[in-house]
Amino acid sequence: MGKAPDEDSGLPPHLIGLKRLVTGLTVVMIGGFLTLIAALVIRLNADPLPLPDRISLPGGVSAVAFTQGTDWFAVVTSDDRILIYDRATSHLRQTVQIDHP
Repeated sequence: MGKAPDEDSGLPPHLIGLKRLVTGLTVVMIGGFLTLIAALVIRLNADPLPLPDRISLPGGVSAVAFTQGTDWFAVVTSDDRILIYDRATSHLRQTVQIDHP
């Protein structure tokens, strides 16, 4: 049996370099995509941040979500309320009941 022909032998030299460049960029893009997916999986599996100790929720409810503004922070509770606290004093400012249709 004879020697297998080289697949790049029929291409001009500048196209051989371009082919290698495209192949290298493809490998880098696949590696970046896999890194992005791994970082996303690690972040989504991480334990959620605990609420600050200075927040006291009403009895029998648990926090579902937490957000904050410049001088306030809010906790969404398991009984469909939004509790808005003052950032400086940690006192309850406002309670918003979420209505369901």
